[in-house]
Amino acid sequence: MKLKLNVLTIILLPVHLLITIYSALIFIPWCFLTNAKKKNAMAKRIKAKPTSDKPGSPYRSVTHFDSLAVIDIPGADTLDKLFDHAVSKFGKKDSLGTREILSEENEMQPNGKVFKKLILGNYKWMNYLEVNRRVNNFGSGLTALGLKPKNTIAIFCETRAEWMIAAQTCFKYNFPLVTLYATLGKEAVVHGLNESEASYLITSVELLESKLKTALLEISCVKHIIYVDNKTINKAEYPEGFEIHSMQSVEELGSKPEYSSILPSRPTPSDMAIVMYTSGSTGRPKGVMMHHSNLIAGMTGQCERIPALGPKDTYIGYLPLAHVLELTAEISCFTYGCRIGYSSPLTLSDQSSKIKKGSKGDCTVLKPTLMAAVPEIMDRIYKNVMSKVQEMNYIQKTLFKIGYDYKLEQIKKGYDAPLCNLLLFKKVKALLGGNVRMMLSGGAPLSPQTHRFMNVCFCCPIGQGYGLTESCGAGTVTEVTDYTTGRVGAPLICCEIKLKDWQEGGYTVHDKPNPRGEIVIGGQNISMGYFKNEEKTAEDYSVDENGQRWFCTGDIGEFHPDGCLQIIDRKKDLVKLQAGEYVSLGKVEAALKNCPLIDNICAFAKSEIGAV
Repeated sequence: MKLKLNVLTIILLPVHLLITIYSALIFIPWCFLTNAKKKNAMAKRIKAKPTSDKPGSPYRSVTHFDSLAVIDIPGADTLDKLFDHAVSKFGKKDSLGTREILSEENEMQPNGKVFKKLILGNYKWMNYLEVNRRVNNFGSGLTALGLKPKNTIAIFCETRAEWMIAAQTCFKYNFPLVTLYATLGKEAVVHGLNESEASYLITSVELLESKLKTALLEISCVKHIIYVDNKTINKAEYPEGFEIHSMQSVEELGSKPEYSSILPSRPTPSDMAIVMYTSGSTGRPKGVMMHHSNLIAGMTGQCERIPALGPKDTYIGYLPLAHVLELTAEISCFTYGCRIGYSSPLTLSDQSSKIKKGSKGDCTVLKPTLMAAVPEIMDRIYKNVMSKVQEMNYIQKTLFKIGYDYKLEQIKKGYDAPLCNLLLFKKVKALLGGNVRMMLSGGAPLSPQTHRFMNVCFCCPIGQGYGLTESCGAGTVTEVTDYTTGRVGAPLICCEIKLKDWQEGGYTVHDKPNPRGEIVIGGQNISMGYFKNEEKTAEDYSVDENGQRWFCTGDIGEFHPDGCLQIIDRKKDLVKLQAGEYVSLGKVEAALKNCPLIDNICAFAKSEIGAV
């Protein structure tokens, strides 16, 4: 065994030496070609600073220090104006794409379970003009059915092109849109629909049959149900009192001359755009009220952190559109002329559970350049790739480790390793299509280990962001030149962030070496409060003497000297045990998720017995 290892060491030594010599040979030209010196300076510069020397003062981005940004495209102060701008500028360019389903097959698993597998074709695209035509027809059709401006309409549907068409219709015709996660249970859906008093509901046949059919008699206000699929359903199976339409039939109704000539009632910046219901992870879902001006400001801040966003980009949409991260990302991409190709977590890659073995997943076909992801998906990718590495022979595994460690050191210095990218990481990068130039992570903390893995193996920066539904998804995003981990970046140009003492948890703005406390976000991107919940609104929101709205997040943060924020705790995440010590359940879960034997985990604590 010792002899074998010595021989392998002799074999691998020239490889290690080759990488070192290569690195020395290309160091000067590579630094010159990639502006590494400039990037390093950008990474190390001050990115945000407090507005005064007083402890607890708000931090603002240094690039927009004197005033907060509220609008990106001049004159486009509502979402419908962003849409019109995009249609007029990009017209016949591809806009929204959906893969054709060629066939479906039932596949028997070794454990006896039957999985449905899909064989998918290429993406079929609608251009901007076609999307605009469908939006106008759908809006006229809803008007013909009796929907009035400022009357709410709900959408309970999976992420797909029809979701975005319906949303753009509502923005243009001033129908406040109520969004509900497709994964919500029956009780949560009934609560959201009844509380919002929506009389129109957009959904899919699958959700209509699996979740809504048995709940319809508990829903008080809905009278019109519109399903987005090109299918027929047996309306006799549903209770009386509901009018059920296909989206296609509503569009056909709206295209008739007597309705298509009716001009939409356009919104103002202070009109309600969305009532977005949360996931309900801490109780009943709460409806967050967002005005057009709130969303416009939030997206202004987000877009500033994505360099060169434009028509050359392709975005893959698969996260829930009922989540503010995905919704604002897609609207921003649409505004800047990016193609949006739709997918799902079950068809994303060649190895996804609904893709038939030997067929291509959505990333392989679409080859996106931009992608949003939540840490859970990145953790899953990390564990899958590393499990494959463990199956390699000794030489392959050692080569991978040498290349990985080498590139990791280069990244920490602000450089790259193109030879490693070409020889070692090309196949890994191909799992997401091979063209991803930037990924945005949000929704939960991303572990430094997974963050570094994505940087190294997928050869792109990870923009880790922090925001909430209540802040329209906007708060902070790391810059592409910032390769540190564990931080979420500096405040966006649309908002300012301050820390508030939390004495019980031991966090104060006077802490050394860095101020710590509860994160409070202020700016025009802060939503208007919780729908029909004035008590909770008064508890979490406030307005200062200048009329600016603030939201108390409940998250604990720490500002670093360069103005970047790190999330270090959450008030609701801390459990006080019998002996008086605090345990952070989020940190326990984050540590255990990296175990290869654990797919998902939920930690809880019982204070009375003092154990987790």
